[in-house]
Amino acid sequence: MRFTYAETLCDPTYLAPLARAAEEGGFDSFSVPDSLIYPAESATPYPYTPDGDRRFLEDKPMIEPFTLIPWLAAATERIRFTTFVVKAPVRAAVLLAKQAASAAVLSGNRLRLGVGISPWPEDFAALGQPWERRGDRLDETIAVVRGLTAGGWFEHHGELIDIDRMKICPVPDMPIPILVGGHADRALRRAATLGDGWLHGGGDPADLPRLLDRLAELRREAGRADEPFEVHVISLDAYSVDGVRRLEDMGVTDVVVGFRYPYTREPDTESLGDKLAPLRRFADEVIARVT
Repeated sequence: MRFTYAETLCDPTYLAPLARAAEEGGFDSFSVPDSLIYPAESATPYPYTPDGDRRFLEDKPMIEPFTLIPWLAAATERIRFTTFVVKAPVRAAVLLAKQAASAAVLSGNRLRLGVGISPWPEDFAALGQPWERRGDRLDETIAVVRGLTAGGWFEHHGELIDIDRMKICPVPDMPIPILVGGHADRALRRAATLGDGWLHGGGDPADLPRLLDRLAELRREAGRADEPFEVHVISLDAYSVDGVRRLEDMGVTDVVVGFRYPYTREPDTESLGDKLAPLRRFADEVIARVT
C-alpha cells in the first residue's frame, strides 16, 4: 500500500514544508488539486459535498498545479505529485501536454497526471472551450498528452481535436502515468480503457465495493486485467492498520489521507505546526506499521 497526503486551501507557504514532512514520513505522493476560477453566479452543484454547495472555494488559495509541482519538487527529493484532478478538457490539449512534460522533467519523473472533467460550465466558458461533448474531448486530450509526451513526431486528427505533425521538447524519459477520476460509468470505463489508474473522489463508503467491482469488470472487458493499474481511494479505513489491510484486500494500491475537513466556508486557521503534528503521528502509527 502507498499513501498520498492531501492538504489544500491553506496558506501556500505551508505547502513546501508539508511536502518535505510527508516525504520524511514515508508518504509516496502529495496531492495537488486544481481550481481555475470562482464565478460570481452558478447554479451547478458541487458533486462531492452533501448539499452541493461550492462556496467553500470562495476566496480560498489554490495554486495552479503546473506552477506548484516544480516548486515542491525543488524542495523535496523522492515524493511524487498527483494532480487530483486537472480539469483536462477545459485546457488546450497541446498546452496541457507541454505543461505535463515540463513538470515531469523538472521533478525527475515524479508527476502522476490525474485528469477529470470539471462539473462547472463556467470553467469551460472562461477558457474558451465548449461544454458539449466534454467527455469525448477528455478522451482525445488523453491521447494527445500521451502522444506528445512520449517524444518524437505526433499528430492527432479526431472529431474535436485536430493537430498536425509536431513534437515537443523536452519530454520525460519515462511515460507519465495518467490516472482518471470520476464515479460515473463512463469515467470508470475511461480509466479502465485509457488510464494507468483510477482516482476515487470519496462519497458514500457503501459505494466503494460496487465501484471497484465495476472497474475490475471493465478492465477485464478491455483485456487489461493483468496490466499494472493504480487504484487511489479516499476512505476512513485508511486511518488504521486494519483498515488499510481491508483496502489492500479489495485491490486498492494507494490511499489518500488528510487531517482537516476542507469543505467549510470558514478560513483555515491551523498553523503549520497544527498540520505537521497529525501528519507525523499518522506516519508513525500507520505508515510505519504497514510498509
